Amino acid sequence: MSEPRVTGLAPLLIELGTEELPVKALPGLAQAFFDGVVAALGKRGVAVQAGDAKPLYSPRRLAVLLPGVATEQPEQASEVLGPYLNIALDAEGRPTRALEGFAAKAGVDWTALQTTTDAKGERFVHRAVTPGARTADLLQGVLDDALAGMPIPKPMRWGAHAYGFARPLHWLVALFGDEVVALEALGIRAGRASRGHRFLHGGDVPITAPAAYVEALRAAHVLVDPDERRARVIAEVEAAARAAGGSARIDEDNLQQVNCLNEWPVAVACAFEREFLAVPQEALVATMETNQKFFPVLDAGGRLTEHFIGIANIASRDPSEIRKGYERVIRPRFADAKFFFDEDLKQGLAAMGDGLKTVTYQARLGSVADKVARVAALAEAIAPQVGVDAALARRAAMLAKNDLQSRMVNEFPELQGIAGRHYATHAGEPAEVALAIDEAYQPRFAGDDIALSGVGKVLAIAERLDTLAGGFAAGLKPTGNKDPFALRRNALGLARTIIESGFELHFPNVLDEAISLLPGNLFEACGCDELAVSLQKRLTRNDVLEFVLERLRGYYADRGVSVREFNSVLEKMIPTPAGPATNVVVATPACNSLYDFDRRVDAIGTFAQLPEAAALAAANKRIGNILKKADIAIPGMEDTELLVEPAERALAEAVEAAYDDTGHALSHGDYVDVLAHLARLRPQVDAFFDAVMVNAEDPALRANRLALLKRLADRLGSVAAIEHLST
Repeated sequence: MSEPRVTGLAPLLIELGTEELPVKALPGLAQAFFDGVVAALGKRGVAVQAGDAKPLYSPRRLAVLLPGVATEQPEQASEVLGPYLNIALDAEGRPTRALEGFAAKAGVDWTALQTTTDAKGERFVHRAVTPGARTADLLQGVLDDALAGMPIPKPMRWGAHAYGFARPLHWLVALFGDEVVALEALGIRAGRASRGHRFLHGGDVPITAPAAYVEALRAAHVLVDPDERRARVIAEVEAAARAAGGSARIDEDNLQQVNCLNEWPVAVACAFEREFLAVPQEALVATMETNQKFFPVLDAGGRLTEHFIGIANIASRDPSEIRKGYERVIRPRFADAKFFFDEDLKQGLAAMGDGLKTVTYQARLGSVADKVARVAALAEAIAPQVGVDAALARRAAMLAKNDLQSRMVNEFPELQGIAGRHYATHAGEPAEVALAIDEAYQPRFAGDDIALSGVGKVLAIAERLDTLAGGFAAGLKPTGNKDPFALRRNALGLARTIIESGFELHFPNVLDEAISLLPGNLFEACGCDELAVSLQKRLTRNDVLEFVLERLRGYYADRGVSVREFNSVLEKMIPTPAGPATNVVVATPACNSLYDFDRRVDAIGTFAQLPEAAALAAANKRIGNILKKADIAIPGMEDTELLVEPAERALAEAVEAAYDDTGHALSHGDYVDVLAHLARLRPQVDAFFDAVMVNAEDPALRANRLALLKRLADRLGSVAAIEHLST
């Protein structure tokens, strides 16, 4: 926001005191209230010097504290247009009733009016400059606007009032300078009395001036600055963890919620029985963080210990009672988790898979067991292509979904894969198999890492290939916000895993493999016509391919790749549509690998920075237009005997040299080197277009020059359609 230098500034404080506000909504509500007040002041022309002001809030209050607000509006200039002269004055120049009425409305004699001219002629106008209003007189409207603009989807109503808010309002503080402003909100009149901690401070907290607000509440055991409160939580938790001989696991989401639950956070060190550590630590951590908002304590190796830290919203005279309460509330959940885990171990991971036959994955795609079989076949086929043991990949795939039948996952759905890893380890499965069962779900969310192990990567790829192929074949392509099978997330996860793993997989081929494993009834509309079935499968393959590539737009945009650069490579991988003559979809893209796609994107980004890039891109675009309009057959190679102009002979020699210099680099995917060599062609290309008439009258010369340009265009476009870089 702009902060003009103005005189007549005073600090402004507005505090809404409420019952405990919704934890997850609290930061957003505070920001919306702050933004609403600043915007409403700006709308009224009141200058604001915000400095480093920010939303202040705690569970029971939202506050705006601005260090400098203009005490009044600037002068208000107004201009009101009146009647035209031919209507305002009669033939003798005396005012008509129309002019007298306009002057009376303006509150002046008609002789004090001025005139102005527009397209219709000369007319009277009343211009006035009035002093700006006092800001204090505008603050009721400012507060009303700010409250009306707050995002409260389900307002609460209390008493017999028609209005509502996130929670009932109990007090209102409004100070401009040192003076109370006579405001009212939701039935509460403003004063200077705030309130301190619900338990640690009795009575009101008088606020003498806005600048004293934060310190006055701190003295009343309320840390109203969320950053100060957050820092205290971290310091308290870390100190308690060190005292317990470990380090705290501080999850950002858990920290945010704890920060919004407390006004005066105090750490309480707690512990549970060590026997619970036999349970997968992910289940214990999930219980502590998600259900109770506690902070686990880890040892030096990152393993969970029996210690945890709770945050109390009170400095108790007897912390042991709070500790007992925290330990008591967590014990039943841990006991349940241990029971589920022990019972699952008795059953065994392999036996759990029997139940998958009766669980429907999707009506047209069969059971979960059917999906497991498809993924196992895919993993077995992909593994050798990327140097991974096919038997291990198949075994991991056959076990990967079994934990869905476990008691643990039924109670803790977020432990899918994680529970399977533990059960596989206990069953004596190879370490690679156990780890892959967990890693198959990676990336689990935006920004998460891909799988690290080779088997895990293969399983993650196979799982997503089947999900995408089956989803599109069954007509489940996402529409709008509807994406029940998370195909968008699966597409990006698939692409990221392939690209970031550096796997040179022929992507159309692995899609074909995934489609070939789908139930035949998905294509039953095609009847027994093999050509029609083949066409439908290829259309499905192309739809999935384009869908995956579209998901990569955002991925590369986050990496700073421009739309033009992305589109230049995208054109090399989009499959060719079906031709009317053959009625068969033909997919012969120049780029068949997502990892190869990634290398081309990197290379074109480097090329785009070269000084020759723009000119060559424009030249290639020009060449493309010339070739499209060609009305004669173009030979595959130019005839050197027909190169009569020095500029075309020079270009032909440069093109031949470029083919020699870039052939090896192109075949080995060294696209940066390829484009660097091609950039050197600019002088010869410029000279050719300056000196040579391509569409010569002699058909033989014209065809020969077109052949030369086609060879040039083929090599210029060997990495990407660089014409997209042209403005």
